[in-house]
Amino acid sequence: MVNSVYLYLLAPLHTGGTTQEGNLLGIARESHTNLPYIPSSTLRGKLRSLVSDRVTRVQLFGPDLKDLENASFLDDYEVETDRRLNQLTQGDVWVGDGSILWVPVPSLSHGVIWITCPMLLRRWARFEPKLLSKIPEGYASNLKSSNVYLKDAIIKSNELKNWPNWKEFLPPEVSASGIEKVLVLPDQHCMTLIQMSLWRQVKIKLDDSKSVDGGFRYEEAIPPDTLMYFTWGITSQANGTADKSDQAFKELLKNHELLQIGGQESLGRGFVQQCLATK
Repeated sequence: MVNSVYLYLLAPLHTGGTTQEGNLLGIARESHTNLPYIPSSTLRGKLRSLVSDRVTRVQLFGPDLKDLENASFLDDYEVETDRRLNQLTQGDVWVGDGSILWVPVPSLSHGVIWITCPMLLRRWARFEPKLLSKIPEGYASNLKSSNVYLKDAIIKSNELKNWPNWKEFLPPEVSASGIEKVLVLPDQHCMTLIQMSLWRQVKIKLDDSKSVDGGFRYEEAIPPDTLMYFTWGITSQANGTADKSDQAFKELLKNHELLQIGGQESLGRGFVQQCLATK
């Protein structure tokens, strides 16, 4: 079974890019959409670090080299789980990438509007099958009949389509998060606006008297108040321990509602409020 966990960003989230172009310190992006995402390795690594019991940590996420080199721990693990660790042993839990669902965009006419698109809603609705047939078209919104100003875009009031059931596409676990003004944009327009709405900051390197030549850079991050989610489940190799691992992972999430993930932790980046989706 596939489970979902929702992430409501409380601070800018820098996920770390695979490349750095010039003086732009970018973030991780999907290759086919160029949209920001959280790599599963980032989520898995953070969750793994929160497990204090070594046996439980290895059972959920698999062993690392230090575990395999510790003969005493290998014996203890075998006694407790009746399984012998080796380099091919996998953890019982798999963790997927973190995907965007709703992104806040500044609006001159409405303050802040959360946007998404049919493609992002369809991706999420794969895990909410009852909603697949209800995916709205572009320009569906709960906004009143008035022009909408988003960044450099102007959407005329006659283009907006009434969307009475918009709350069905806002997970009930985060319904009190303040997401009240929503707009579904066509895929291509939504992706452009998301790129324009990324959080960016200029950093300048200074010495004792002045700035250093070439010592500035731009840093990107996913903006606060973005709603994201990731999926997780139990691997097929969890023979006999599936229920125990499922419960242990849910307990882990329950006990750590506030997480700090991604880079620049010392600057207060990456704080997210997470909650497990209820079935």
